[in-house]
Amino acid sequence: MSTMDTAVAREAMAGRGLIVQLAFGSMASQTLRAAVRLGVFDVIGDGRRPAVEVAADAGAQQEPMTRLLRALAGLGLLEEHEPDTFSVTPAGALLHSGRADSLTSFVRMFTDPVIVRAWDGLDTSVRTGTIAFDAVFGTDFFSHLGRHPKLSADFNAAMSQASEETAAVLPHAYDFDRFTSVTDVGGGDGSVLAGVLAAHPALTGVLYDTKDGLAQAPKTLDRHGVADRCSLTAGDFFRSVPGGSDLYLIKSVLHDWSDDQAVTILGHCREVLPPGGRILIVEPVLPEVVGTGAAAHTTDGGITYLSDLNMLVNLGGRERTRKDFEEVCHRAGLSVVSVTPLVEAAPFYLIEAEAG
Repeated sequence: MSTMDTAVAREAMAGRGLIVQLAFGSMASQTLRAAVRLGVFDVIGDGRRPAVEVAADAGAQQEPMTRLLRALAGLGLLEEHEPDTFSVTPAGALLHSGRADSLTSFVRMFTDPVIVRAWDGLDTSVRTGTIAFDAVFGTDFFSHLGRHPKLSADFNAAMSQASEETAAVLPHAYDFDRFTSVTDVGGGDGSVLAGVLAAHPALTGVLYDTKDGLAQAPKTLDRHGVADRCSLTAGDFFRSVPGGSDLYLIKSVLHDWSDDQAVTILGHCREVLPPGGRILIVEPVLPEVVGTGAAAHTTDGGITYLSDLNMLVNLGGRERTRKDFEEVCHRAGLSVVSVTPLVEAAPFYLIEAEAG
């Protein structure tokens, strides 16, 4: 076989491997879901434990548990040191429920049947542009959450866990000290705003979300020691946004909604923005063309593009390019001042806008 033929064969094998890996992707996510529900990472803890003990503590059968543990080792979340004896890898340790930076709620939410089921209609959403979730459940995603308190609590916890990295990086990545007050629009439990206020003692804050969205906020603000500098305001950002701040922070909100709805949210912020005020949007920014290679935007393994499809099937929103953000801001009476990558919290960017 010639060198060229060998290269072609290797490329074909790599392509087949990629396709098989992607086809098995849903199985990997359900393996992760089962491990979290069984408390595998909590049971193993910091040491090495035999599968028989893990099974007993998790209330499971030994032989199936061993198979689950080996699958988790194959996925890089556990390490098998000798036959049937396992420890948790650094990645797997993020699924210990007792950690401050745990991702257990995030995994529970994004592997939940409520999220996954709508993906069966992805092809329909692509053909018609309709939201698969609405067709499956007979209502929109957030109305469904409102009718299911446990699921709503899981969603809030997942969003909080997903924001931990950004909350640690954002306060030091932007000049917050030139402002006096920041309103976090759709800020949920306040994880991001609490991080900003803790790092900037002269700032005061307003946390604005629905009543359900704010449910865990008092605990978060107390834990960060900023409750005395932050007020809670319940409301609907499709109707209005409270005035009184010179900076409005919007993290991971606009991608939930269509362009028209994003313009409405931004327009309400524009209405209360004082002279010299700014709007700071924190979201991924897609490139105009999907890149390849080590230096490409797709270093997150394409997760941002999967998130884009998740918005399509479950919410009707989208991830956006810089041009897309400039367009929705322009329609809301705003001009984009800068777009800066939040390198230590990739794939997020800081999109700064002012009255245009």
